[in-house]
Amino acid sequence: MERTFLMLKPDAVQRNIIGRAIDRIESTGLKLVAMKFIKMDMELAEKHYGIHKGKPFYEELVNFITSGPVVPMVWEGKNAVEYGRKLMGKTDPQDSAPGSIRGDFGIDIGRNIIHGSDSPENAVKEISIFFSESELVEWDSNRNKWLYP
Repeated sequence: MERTFLMLKPDAVQRNIIGRAIDRIESTGLKLVAMKFIKMDMELAEKHYGIHKGKPFYEELVNFITSGPVVPMVWEGKNAVEYGRKLMGKTDPQDSAPGSIRGDFGIDIGRNIIHGSDSPENAVKEISIFFSESELVEWDSNRNKWLYP
């Protein structure tokens, strides 16, 4: 099974859609492995978004992600990264399909509700930024036999 990193952004928290977004993810069959409710400081935000440093939108991105609480999470399942990307929808909510988290809840690319890993390699990096190994909960779900052959 693969793991992915998903994070509900400050707009999801402020708009009170944390539960609705998590329900969408959980109901697909992905298994929650870790979750926190935190307010990112500038150091953590710069570490997380470091790959975008120097780009025109970097400062706005870091300022937004530190503007309020976020919900970082680790989910596990078959092709979790790719599946997480499909659940989220495209980066610009205007281009996201109805039924995706961004398609149903997002309005603007600068307020697109959720972040998700874009590759298994980046998932490993992002998970390690927000969670220690001891915070990743290993557990067996009886539902797996109903989800995977």
